Amino acid sequence: MKKELEHFTIDGSLGGQQEWFSEYWMKIGGCGAVTACDVCICLARYHGRPEACPFDAWNFTKEDYLAFGEKMRPYLSPRPTGIDRTEIYVEGFRRYLADAGVAGVGFREVSGKEDVETAVREVRQQIDRGLPIPYLMLMHRDKELDDYMWHWFLLEGYDETDEGFLVKVVTYGTGKWMDLRHLWRTCRPRKGGFVLLEVEPESGADPGPDPRGG
Repeated sequence: MKKELEHFTIDGSLGGQQEWFSEYWMKIGGCGAVTACDVCICLARYHGRPEACPFDAWNFTKEDYLAFGEKMRPYLSPRPTGIDRTEIYVEGFRRYLADAGVAGVGFREVSGKEDVETAVREVRQQIDRGLPIPYLMLMHRDKELDDYMWHWFLLEGYDETDEGFLVKVVTYGTGKWMDLRHLWRTCRPRKGGFVLLEVEPESGADPGPDPRGG
């Protein structure tokens, strides 16, 4: 079984990129803010929370994204040690949504210390709900994952195959399929984890016009 979430593109980039920012700290450490911006656009488009995005979520430009990143920055500010705990991320994201007037969105953290089958189950259920998953990976034994270490990215799909439980990892403007069990088993003492949004349904909520129709 395979399921992928819809995501926006800007100038051929799948979602935003921290490399777009000219300011040093956002360029090297803005991954937390970028994932939050992407999630907010998803909330505005598909989950009846247009106030989550301060721009037109269906007609988003690179300039809009850079301005949005600057709005998000005070809440998920880059720092020398990074946003290296899920609770820091949740606290900042929750404050942003409150200040933006977004109601009915909660958070639940899943620690990297949980067993891998719990992670698989939680990811499957969240993607089935149509919600992207902000994921924090700290260190990992696999050096081929260097670009994903000490980094926030999004999970936006899953594919259950004979080879494993694959997840679609979205970051740096691209999507890549990876084995979740391999990602989760870091074999390092300090764990990351992921964050689940809990979005209450809003009757009569209008997510805004969908230019694709339907």
